[in-house]
Amino acid sequence: MSWDSSLLWQFDFLILLMVIICAVAALTFKDLITCAVVFGAYSFFMCLLWTEMLAVDVAFTEAAVGAGVSTVLFLGTALHIRRRAKD
Repeated sequence: MSWDSSLLWQFDFLILLMVIICAVAALTFKDLITCAVVFGAYSFFMCLLWTEMLAVDVAFTEAAVGAGVSTVLFLGTALHIRRRAKD
């Protein structure tokens, strides 16, 4: 089975576009829980990008640490932070 290289750049471009959208969204949201979820999505898309570049070990680490453990820790931290002022 061979890959059609003419379709591969479109998949790369779509993943890269989603990475940029998630990065900008994580910086612009003020709600910490929303930022943690968007950051998890960012890590997931980075995992897909590493997989597409045939760096499977890096993609596995990104999926386990970036999209998994870090997102859970960020969500736990965001749930325990109290607000001091209303925006």
